[in-house]
Amino acid sequence: MIFIDLDNKLPTDADLPAEVRWTKGAWGAWLAESARLVGELAKLDAAGMVKDRNALIDKNSDHWGKLKPWLLALSGGKCWFTEARDIASHLDVEHFRPKKAARNARGPERDGYWWLAFDYMNFRIAGTVPNRKKGAWFPLRRGSPCSSYGWRCEGDEVPHFLDPTNAHDVTLLAFDEEGKAVPAPGVSRWDYVRVRRTVDRLKLTEHQLLAEERRKVWQKTAKLLDKYQRALAKAATSAAARHEVKSVACEITSLTKPESELSAVAKWCIRYSNQPSLQRLIA
Repeated sequence: MIFIDLDNKLPTDADLPAEVRWTKGAWGAWLAESARLVGELAKLDAAGMVKDRNALIDKNSDHWGKLKPWLLALSGGKCWFTEARDIASHLDVEHFRPKKAARNARGPERDGYWWLAFDYMNFRIAGTVPNRKKGAWFPLRRGSPCSSYGWRCEGDEVPHFLDPTNAHDVTLLAFDEEGKAVPAPGVSRWDYVRVRRTVDRLKLTEHQLLAEERRKVWQKTAKLLDKYQRALAKAATSAAARHEVKSVACEITSLTKPESELSAVAKWCIRYSNQPSLQRLIA
C-alpha cells in the first residue's frame, strides 16, 4: 500500500507532467459538473427513484474516468493498494466508499454513498483484483456513525478498510519474506482486525502472482543487504569495497523509492533486519 497525499494534491499542480496537468478553468468546469450531477442525484433520491439515481451514476462514469491519468501520476502508475503496475491487472478508478450500495461485515446491505460518486476525494486507483473483490463492501466498526446525505459525517466513521490516503493506515500494513501482507509489528488489536479485513477482502495475499512478485523483491533486497554488509566490513581497508558499498547502497535505495514497484516490501525487508546502518538506506 502506498500513501497518496490526496488532501494536498490537485490536477492543476505545477509539478505534474504537461500531458496530465489540468488548467484551472478545466478543473473548475469538472468540479461544477460534479456538483450539478450530485444535485440531480439528490432530486432522484428525494423522489425515491433509487434505480434511476444509480443509473445516472453509471451513465456518467466517464466523468470520474477523466481523472484517471492524474490519479495514476500520483502513484507513478501503481495501484494504491497493492503497489503493483501490471501484476494486479487493469487499473481502475475505484470509489473508496461505495457509490450505490454498501455492505457491512454482518447484517443487511445499506444504501451507498451516492453523493460521493463524483467527489474526487473518494477516488482511489485499484487493480482489477482488489477492486472487484472489494465491490460494495465497506464495513464499519460496531457503534460507528454511518454517514448519509442528510447527515454527512464521513470523518466520524470508523471503517474496517485501510485507506491509502491515510498516512497512519499505510504504516499498519507490513510484508513478510513469503510475500504475504501482514499486520505491522505492535499494532493494536483493532488495527490488527483492520489489516486482516483489508488483506482478505482485497486479496492482497490470496492473489498468488502478486505474492510471488513480492517474494522476489524481498529476496533481491535481502541479497543486496547481505552484499552491502560484507562490503561495509572491508571498506576501511579496501577501495574496491568502498566502491561496492556505494554501488549496492544505490541499488537498495532505488528499490525503496516511492515510484518503484512493490517498494514497501523492500522497506519492510530492511526494517526487519534491525540494523541501524541499514535503516538509513530507505529512500
